[in-house]
Amino acid sequence: MLTKRKLKSDFSAHLVLRLQGEICAAGSRVFVQEGIYDEIVKKLVEKAKTWTVGDPFDPTIRQGPQACKSSNHETSFLIDQRRIITRLICFMEKYKTQFEKILSYIEHGQKEGATLLTGGKSCCEKGYYIEPTVFTNVTDNMVIAREEIFGPVMSLMKFKTVDEVIKRANDTRYGLVAGIVTDNLNVANTVSRSIRAGTIWINCFFGFDKDCPFGGYKMSGFGRDYGLEALDKYLHVKAVVTPLYNSPWL
Repeated sequence: MLTKRKLKSDFSAHLVLRLQGEICAAGSRVFVQEGIYDEIVKKLVEKAKTWTVGDPFDPTIRQGPQACKSSNHETSFLIDQRRIITRLICFMEKYKTQFEKILSYIEHGQKEGATLLTGGKSCCEKGYYIEPTVFTNVTDNMVIAREEIFGPVMSLMKFKTVDEVIKRANDTRYGLVAGIVTDNLNVANTVSRSIRAGTIWINCFFGFDKDCPFGGYKMSGFGRDYGLEALDKYLHVKAVVTPLYNSPWL
């Protein structure tokens, strides 16, 4: 949620373009207050167009190829001396699957009426690279606003009041993280207490610390990593009950 006019375009671009958008905490839905909407849209489009995509081993590149889980294609080699089976997993088909899935979401967004401002196509001569993609005129019921794309795709949505954006932000089956950018402390406090998400970042994003519990609400999972709460996964609670006879308190 953005209400702050003085916002660095690098910050807003990092919400979803970091790690090609393939991160559980990607800020793919961006609600922008109507008074600064046009300005923020302009900045984001300019930044997306200059966002370098290519070989991740090149230090000047900011976005690499799409990646995903391994496929079911396996090749086995038997080394008789030690009777060791070494399995080589072929990743390429799954890379392609994720790549095509992201492009299908982009196509779906256009068909549903969202406005594609920049990106939306594959790029580079070879490999599974996708241009940084920014949509505007996105409504809450569109597929690109309701599902996890796991790609470099950002949906920009306009809002008027704080109550409105809280209701719309909570209208999702997910609840891992949310970010608030504002100069108003009252707005920050109200929204952070009202959003049903496991982590709320105020005037920052991707702020992780080993002492800060991390986990989600709703379909974004249960339990927590980091912090004392992470120890709960390794503990078993035992209840022991015994009667107290002739107790003066009974």
